[in-house]
Amino acid sequence: MSARDPVGRRAFVAGAAGAALFAGAEPSRAQAGVVEGALPDFHPALKEELRFPLAWGTSPIRDFRAWRRAARAKVEEHLLVGPDDGTPYAPEFGARAEADGYSRESVTLALTRYERVRGVLLTPHGTGPFPAVLLLHDHGAKFDIGKEKLVRPWGDGETRLASAQAWADRYFSGRFVGDELARRGYVVLALDALGWGDRGPVTYEQQQALASNFYNLGSSLAGLMAREDVRAARFLAGLDRVDRRRVAALGFSMGAFRAWQTAALSDDVAAAASVCWMTGLKEVMVPGNNILRGQSSYYMLHPGLARHLDFPDVASIAAPKPMLFFHGAQDSLFTAEGVQVAYEKLRAVWRSRHAGERLHTKVWPDLGHVFTAPMQDEVFTWLDTVL
Repeated sequence: MSARDPVGRRAFVAGAAGAALFAGAEPSRAQAGVVEGALPDFHPALKEELRFPLAWGTSPIRDFRAWRRAARAKVEEHLLVGPDDGTPYAPEFGARAEADGYSRESVTLALTRYERVRGVLLTPHGTGPFPAVLLLHDHGAKFDIGKEKLVRPWGDGETRLASAQAWADRYFSGRFVGDELARRGYVVLALDALGWGDRGPVTYEQQQALASNFYNLGSSLAGLMAREDVRAARFLAGLDRVDRRRVAALGFSMGAFRAWQTAALSDDVAAAASVCWMTGLKEVMVPGNNILRGQSSYYMLHPGLARHLDFPDVASIAAPKPMLFFHGAQDSLFTAEGVQVAYEKLRAVWRSRHAGERLHTKVWPDLGHVFTAPMQDEVFTWLDTVL
């Protein structure tokens, strides 16, 4: 590295700047560095500045409805995408295929004014209107399938079915969660997020470039996904076959993030179940954690929002709706401390609304990052109760 490029000489000098900072000295340019996971070595000071001043209980706003409006508006501001402009969905439905107790059909609709998206819709046999579930797929660094991770594909050839079944075997005890719900009497809608299935596939390395290009265009990848999920919930609630008062969002992993986020931002969602995605931000921003790698985290990153709200603070906008949060104690993606901090924040908000019984939190001691059949059965029973 040439003498004209001091960046090269300082990039891997870790720790010196942090020591100088906390000793009260001003670090020199030559001392600046990074630590594991590309955290700046002064990241403890940045964490300390995160006070989440808009959180319920910390915010000076004491009326909960007023707080909820203010908090939701702050999240909307940081999505970096325009508001819902009422673009007509103009749905086009495919031919129905019968299954065991329900029918399957494809549906193509405009979630935004930019493009049309193909999804799958499952409808129970019988007379509606039915309760419904917006089913939100995970990340998993697997992009060839999206909606098919949760709804058994049909008519797409053996390759996609084999990929979907392998995913279900790995994370869902071999089940397709959407098909299980349809057999239990729920209308189910599942769509691909940008980058998966029919809207991809991207590669793992492309995610960061995709996100940065959204920022260069004055928009946001995570914001687009949030807006599309809210629009999908409204479309589902508006179907004649659906009882719009009984619509839930459900997801695993990144889908769990999407589920509680949608419940917070949408009045069309009456309840949400989130399996394996809830934590305090400070507690997950630690060396070695997957979130520090960039890439997949961009689907859940709203720049600047952490100056106002933590993850559980955003989820709390949904209070006092019925909400379920599950975690596996052996889940390496989330620290036990982070999960506990988040759960305590959530409980405090629901108790403040005299709705503590509407919040169901549980840590499964022997499980990791999975959504097993016993977990599914408990979620299904919970949905039957709250809807």
